[in-house]
Amino acid sequence: MQDVYSTLVSVVRDAFNIDIQPEVSRPDEQFGDYATNVAMQLAGRLRRNQSEVAEVLAGKLKEQLGDTVKSITIAKPGFINITLDDATIYGLAAHASTTKPTGLRGQVIVAEYSDPNPFKVLHVGHLYTSVVGHAIGNLFEAAGGEVHRVNFGGDVGLHVGKTMWAMLDDLGGERPEKLAGIPKEGRAEWMARCYVTGSNIYDDDEHTRDEITALNKRIYELHDNNDHDSPFARLYWTCRQWSYDYFDRFYERIGTPFEKYYPESECAEIGIKTVREQLAKGVYEQSDGAVVFKGEKYGLHTRVFINSQGIPTYEAKDVGLIMRKQQDYHFDRSVVITDNSQEQYMAVVLKSIEQFRPELVKATTHLVHGVVKMKGGTKMSSRKGNILRAVTVLGTAREANKKIGGRDNDEATVLGAVKYAFLKQRMGPDLTYDPDESVSLDGNSGPYLQYAHARARSILSKASAEPATSANSMQPNERSLARKISEYPEVIQQAVNECMPHYVCTYLYELAQAFNRFYEHNRVVGDEREALRVTLITYYAQVLKDGLSLLGIKAPERM
Repeated sequence: MQDVYSTLVSVVRDAFNIDIQPEVSRPDEQFGDYATNVAMQLAGRLRRNQSEVAEVLAGKLKEQLGDTVKSITIAKPGFINITLDDATIYGLAAHASTTKPTGLRGQVIVAEYSDPNPFKVLHVGHLYTSVVGHAIGNLFEAAGGEVHRVNFGGDVGLHVGKTMWAMLDDLGGERPEKLAGIPKEGRAEWMARCYVTGSNIYDDDEHTRDEITALNKRIYELHDNNDHDSPFARLYWTCRQWSYDYFDRFYERIGTPFEKYYPESECAEIGIKTVREQLAKGVYEQSDGAVVFKGEKYGLHTRVFINSQGIPTYEAKDVGLIMRKQQDYHFDRSVVITDNSQEQYMAVVLKSIEQFRPELVKATTHLVHGVVKMKGGTKMSSRKGNILRAVTVLGTAREANKKIGGRDNDEATVLGAVKYAFLKQRMGPDLTYDPDESVSLDGNSGPYLQYAHARARSILSKASAEPATSANSMQPNERSLARKISEYPEVIQQAVNECMPHYVCTYLYELAQAFNRFYEHNRVVGDEREALRVTLITYYAQVLKDGLSLLGIKAPERM
């Protein structure tokens, strides 16, 4: 579309001496390959009739695009429809998988997502944001960006105090040697149980609440004093590492690597320092012994950044985090993905930072997603212990896949099912995960697309014709498939611009349907047009595999 788009920009400038960003779209095939309402965009500014403006532009477009155009027509009230010749459409299809946007070339992008807390288990929300965040990172890389994937989690804070209290209770005191009795495969589960126990007793018993509050302070002191040797410190550091080992194993399983973990403890010091410096400059204020940012003047709300005990809150740690990310990467852009419950929280944090480092906030994009539920499920609460765990979601997909007779129950299929089910819906609203729907071969699913790729590779393995390097004339079904293939770079550009991988999912599903319609009516192997059709299927398979790769999904050669 770039040639059509850039030509249209040039034509408008030449005809009317106006610089404009024209709207160009892909209409239904019966109307052409491209459509633009630029005449309607211009008519008001020029004080001329829309059809008259369209006529002027259509004539100049024909001159500029030359032999690449089959026809240019005008539809009321002023739409311009452009149909390219077959050779041009075929050429666009040939380069679709290698033609990527370049708008992020040279940019350093930090993508922060998943963000689990040590001493707690990974739940479905962590799985969701890991899948979506990885896909968005892939899109940025496809557009030329240098992407650094990072992870931020609370290795200090009240939840750690609650967990440590229950650990001490279960172990009979500060006895790190007893950790050797907990099997490796049961470590994460044990910490999860301790968190639930500690959370419940914190809510129910005032005396224990005071003990947990004191433990929370002790944990901060471990970091302040660099204590790794006391029995309490050995318990803490060992279990923290258990959490990171558990995270690593899970991220490796789902194919979502991270370059760096940012523990909150490593962001707290610079966060406190920055907040106190800006307190002296009037950005933050004292309130009942605490340090707060009053967001009401910006249409937000007040939040505490350092509490009355001098302990940094999540807010101060997030201030420290953005400073650390800038120090480490000197980013041009920072993308943070959280659930939508953090939207107002992040708005206050970023508004406070905007008062003294506006360039960092300008470079930051906060993306939010809704709650993920299982079909027929209830809302999660890690405090109550009824969370939907990440491994449980993968397990339900595996069980659903087993129920389909004759299906290989390999990890690629299971992961493809879950990832695509998450990615195909626009990020933002709540979503419900249906395991049976996710593994189906009959609908809009990951396995359906994986099978579509395997089917194409099977056809190609039986073909013997040499590839067709050009096509001056295509039959209708051939042209429809080529036209759909040619849309791929434009879809990637839209997904990059909006940070929305679901556009890729929608396109790949439509592409697979276009291929199925083509194959249903066109013999390939042994046909006199085998060379052309095999080449089209090759382009199709390349695009399908590339698109699935951007989503973090493997494209198998056979299923």
